[in-house]
Amino acid sequence: MDSFWLHHGLWFIVFMCFFPRLTLLFSSVPLGGLLWWLGWIFAPRLLVAILATYNYGHTNIILCVLAWIWAFAGEGTEKTVVVRTVR
Repeated sequence: MDSFWLHHGLWFIVFMCFFPRLTLLFSSVPLGGLLWWLGWIFAPRLLVAILATYNYGHTNIILCVLAWIWAFAGEGTEKTVVVRTVR
């Protein structure tokens, strides 16, 4: 397994944090299957954490832990804001 930093840089992480759908769609992250598209539509941060763990879990553990923390915090916050805005 390669290191995350051999393929991506700091800007990739910044864009994955704040614009996960656009970054997943227009980057070199592979597209695939029904579960990928469901994750992209409903929970893109969770999809990012899953892909990070699958691809870089053995070489960049800290990156994966931070991705999971961001996934749960970001998705929860996003859904809360949407629910409050709709009401």
